[in-house]
Amino acid sequence: MIRVLVAEDHTIVREGIKQLIGLAKDLQVVGEAGNGEQLLETLRNVPCEVVLLDISMPGVNGLEAIPRIRALNNAPAILVLSMHDEAQMAARALKVGAAGYATKDSDPALLLTAIRKVAAGGRYIDPELADRMVFEVGLTDTRPLHSLLSEREFSVFERLAQGANVNDIAQQLALSSKTISTHKARLMQKLNITSLAELVKYAMEHKLL
Repeated sequence: MIRVLVAEDHTIVREGIKQLIGLAKDLQVVGEAGNGEQLLETLRNVPCEVVLLDISMPGVNGLEAIPRIRALNNAPAILVLSMHDEAQMAARALKVGAAGYATKDSDPALLLTAIRKVAAGGRYIDPELADRMVFEVGLTDTRPLHSLLSEREFSVFERLAQGANVNDIAQQLALSSKTISTHKARLMQKLNITSLAELVKYAMEHKLL
């Protein structure tokens, strides 16, 4: 039996995923979490083979949670399930330690296959994304500007796009407001934007919200 922990902040989506997994005789949902902090706490008490992880969660987001999960003893495989269907986001997740990346519009049967594959030590990439990654990720002139952001800058970018202010982000990431302001200035320079309105527009245009 493959034990799965579902980390997703939208209750309706989480319940749907649990129902889907419940249809498979070889898979079992043993825990769930609605945010990154809850996920990390649950993992300390609930052993599992696979974490099905949403990237865009409040608090500690998916990209930040991945290396922390990987650092645990007997760390489970991590399969990202995200609404972000772009190659750069998948590449980021794999770079920091995810074993697979599927999108929320994936065929349900493929998602179950992906869970089994990463549980067995393999890797899985959404087929459509895999094709795009071959052509996009390695080509500098086709990469979006946000691919230039560091992991920390991207975390700050996501939170700014979601409406958080500098002080909120500083508290969430346990950093000083001055440090967050520095990251904000650098990421806005890299994205060639000058206002929060432009930042939100950029995030929406690139399906990062």
